[in-house]
Amino acid sequence: MTLRGARIAVTGATGFLGRYIVDVLLERGAHVIGVVRNPDRVPDLRRRGVELRQADLADRTRLAAGFDGADAVVSNAALYSLGNQRWEDHHRANVEGIRNVLAALGDAGVRRAVHVSSVAVYGMGALGTIKEDDPQLSETSRRWPWNVYAISKALSEQLAWTFAREHDLQLTTVRPCTIYGAFDANFMPVFRRLVGLPLTVMPAWLHIGFVYAGDVADAIACALERDVAVGRAYNTTNLDETVWEFAQAWREAGGRTARLTLPLPVPLAKRFDSTRARTELGWETRSLVEGLRDTFRLERGT
Repeated sequence: MTLRGARIAVTGATGFLGRYIVDVLLERGAHVIGVVRNPDRVPDLRRRGVELRQADLADRTRLAAGFDGADAVVSNAALYSLGNQRWEDHHRANVEGIRNVLAALGDAGVRRAVHVSSVAVYGMGALGTIKEDDPQLSETSRRWPWNVYAISKALSEQLAWTFAREHDLQLTTVRPCTIYGAFDANFMPVFRRLVGLPLTVMPAWLHIGFVYAGDVADAIACALERDVAVGRAYNTTNLDETVWEFAQAWREAGGRTARLTLPLPVPLAKRFDSTRARTELGWETRSLVEGLRDTFRLERGT
């Protein structure tokens, strides 16, 4: 698909990752339709030429109206909140929500979609180097307060693939790891408080995977542009940085840091293989320092 002139609908366009997706699509010449719950949340989007349509994940009819006339849909809206560990809320937003999105795609006659999933689908117990075909959590996975998001994202992606097979939907899924960037209300505020203390500890040798939100948005655009992406899932993660290295990059990029940071040995490695995205999509990622410099620039509004 050529993005220049294409009509691309994006759910959650006013959210953290959604704003990066909108930026990348606009830069590539697409006409962006933001299908959002609150069109007034980010007034600047309309001024930049984004067409905003109101719809909630719970309303299939409004979603179908939001997707009407689109060449493709980026299913990005989801519930992720460090302060909310209720299964009922995650199931409603991430499982029932994607069920409504999928039905609305069929109602609107849209044949191409990119679904934003997560590496959380592999579960906390997955260690070593994790590839796209590795096992995922499922309906039978035991639910704990700390894994309700992960299970809900696994179920939502599995619903998407089932729908794609049954309705001939040209589907791609992307699975980011810990996303950092401007506008984030989860990871970034927590890390900023931790690293900004006069004295703090920082895990050393802890590999959890980081990726800049702008790089995830680039992967989504690349997936829309390349036919090879149809029917494929992609881990969208940086290379192999640790939390300690993220803290060092934060300092180098100009972020406020503690006067003294002590290493806390945590020898745990979760490595996500992003070779498929890099080879099939030609996807590249910024270094942590570059991504954090972009983040701080956007936060300053410069």
